[in-house]
Amino acid sequence: MENQKSNSSLKAVIAVLAILLVGSLVYIFKMSSEVESVHTEITKTSSEKESVMKDLQDLKTTYDAAIAENTSMSEELIQERDKVVKLMDDLKKSNGDVSRFRGQMKALQGNMKVLMAENEGLKKQNTTLTIQRDSTVVVLGESKKFNEVLVGQNEDLAKTVEKGSKLSVLNLQTAAYKLKSSGKEIATDKASRANVLKISFTIAENSIAKSGDKDYYVQVMDSKNNVLGDAKTITFGDKDLKYSFVSSVKYENKTVQVSQDLAGKNFEKGMYTVNVFDKDQLVSSTNFSLR
Repeated sequence: MENQKSNSSLKAVIAVLAILLVGSLVYIFKMSSEVESVHTEITKTSSEKESVMKDLQDLKTTYDAAIAENTSMSEELIQERDKVVKLMDDLKKSNGDVSRFRGQMKALQGNMKVLMAENEGLKKQNTTLTIQRDSTVVVLGESKKFNEVLVGQNEDLAKTVEKGSKLSVLNLQTAAYKLKSSGKEIATDKASRANVLKISFTIAENSIAKSGDKDYYVQVMDSKNNVLGDAKTITFGDKDLKYSFVSSVKYENKTVQVSQDLAGKNFEKGMYTVNVFDKDQLVSSTNFSLR
């Protein structure tokens, strides 16, 4: 009788041990799967971070090369290069999702394309003017070709005057403020506190440009590409332009400082883009961020 009880107890113990063993194996398998999942996610994040960092380094290298050429746009190029450097520093310190850094990097790439196109245009103009100057020196020594050269010079001069008569928009800047009921303005970079954006830019002096009233269409877009402000649409030919507000300027061939406020609330966090258009032509662009 005692032997039967002993056998029964032993079987019960073996059954319990078997259950515990199976449970342990299931737990170990689950933990291994979770560890592998975490390792995979970390590896993916690290790879994405390296990819974005490489693209930002390429941006910086491009700006460094353009700045070294010492064109009239060097100041704007330095400002954009500094934005790239700051984003690189922020990315180095980040340990989480890099998707927002990729979005900001894309915006900086867009700005670079605009600035590089403008810079290349200036370089080509300088090259053209240099060639014209050298050609003029040679032609003046060849009196028998004077009439033919004079016609060519007049055509080139007309093209140069047309290019030179275009107004340049410089130093586009944006800052966020908290406007209190007392009228006092406090600068801020927090989306939750900001209720007004100040946008300013400079129209450069140009003695050969046409004076008179000028309208510049300012487009402010948040991190979700929503156009803030009036969000009205105007059509130029076959192109539609959605803008935040219009800055009307009386231009008299002298440098003009333009500043205008854009009131708002519930601003989104993230990178903002500010574009200035002369009709349908983009003449200046910049970015800023709210946290």
